Amino acid sequence: MKRSILFLFVMLFMASCNDAPKKEFSLVGTTNGIEDGSYMYLSFDNTIDSVKVENNQFRFQTKLPKSPIQAVLRSKEFFQYRFLWLENKAMTFDASKSDFFGAHVTGSEPESLSQSVYKIADSLPRQERIKLEMELVKNNPNSIVSVSVLSVYCTTWGRGKTLELFEPLSEENKKSEYGKKIANYIALNKEPKIGDSFVDFEMKGSDGDFKKLSDIKGKVILLEFWSSWCGPCRQENPNLVKSYQKYNPHGFEIFAVSLDEDKNSWLEAIKKDGLIWNHVSDLKGSGNKASLIYGITGIPDNFLIDENGVIVGRGLRGMELNEKLSKILN
Repeated sequence: MKRSILFLFVMLFMASCNDAPKKEFSLVGTTNGIEDGSYMYLSFDNTIDSVKVENNQFRFQTKLPKSPIQAVLRSKEFFQYRFLWLENKAMTFDASKSDFFGAHVTGSEPESLSQSVYKIADSLPRQERIKLEMELVKNNPNSIVSVSVLSVYCTTWGRGKTLELFEPLSEENKKSEYGKKIANYIALNKEPKIGDSFVDFEMKGSDGDFKKLSDIKGKVILLEFWSSWCGPCRQENPNLVKSYQKYNPHGFEIFAVSLDEDKNSWLEAIKKDGLIWNHVSDLKGSGNKASLIYGITGIPDNFLIDENGVIVGRGLRGMELNEKLSKILN
C-alpha cells in the first residue's frame, strides 16, 4: 500500500513538472494617439510580425529564434519606433503618456539595462555619451547589451580601447555573433599611419577576378574607400575623375574599395560616375575586410601610397590631392 502511494506521488510530481509553463515571449503594449485598426510591426533578423491596434492596445506573441534578441517595434510609416531587447518572457510596453522612445518597458533585463543608460546618454554631449557607453561595456561584462554596443563602436573606438573592453567580457558574449564581429576586427585591424608601409589585401574585383593592392607596382596609388550610398563620396567622384585623367599618364593609379552590400548598386554607381579605375568589394558593408585592416570609421576616406609602398597622405580631396600628386610625380 505504501509503495502504491509513493508511486502515485512520484507520478503526480512528474506530471506537474511536465505541465510547468514554458518560457515564451509576449509583448503587451499601450500607446496613445494611434488610430484604431492601425498596425504595429515587430522586426528582428528576417522576421516581421504585425498586430492590429484597438483602443491603443496591442499584443504580440511571436516565436523568437533566440533569446535575448534585439528588435524594432514600429508603426507602419516609422512615425513611431523603438529598438528593444526581447526575451522569452512576458513583457510590457507602456507609451500611454509618451512617445515610443520614452515608453517604459518591463520584463527584459537587457532592455532595462539599455533603458537606464540611453535615457541619460541621448541627452549628453558626444564625448560624455561615449564615456557613458564605455562604462556600460566595462561594468556589465555578462550582458548581451555590452557586447552589442562594443560591436557597433569598435571601429570608432579603435583597436586598443576595443581590446581593453573585449577581454573581460564573458565567454558567452565572446562567442556571440557580436563577439565574433569584434574578434574579427581585432584580428584584422592594423591602422597603418602616414610613414608606414601599406598593408596588402586581396578582394574580388568588379570584373569578378580577385585583385591585390600589391598587383599595382611602381606607381603612386590612391587607396580609396567609398560606396554607392555615400552622398559625399558620389559628390567627390567628379573631382577624382579629373585628377585621374590628369595624373594617370604620369604614374597615378586608384584602387577603390566599396563598402556596399548590394552588388548591382555598386556596379551601377561605377558606370554612372564614370569611374574607370580598379574596383573591389567583398559586399560586407562596414564589415569590409580592407576597411577593418585600415581602421576606416567613415567614408569617404583614402590613403595615398608612393612608389615605394609608403603611406604619404590620408583623406586627401580635390586641390589638396592634386597638389600632393603634382609634387610626388614631378
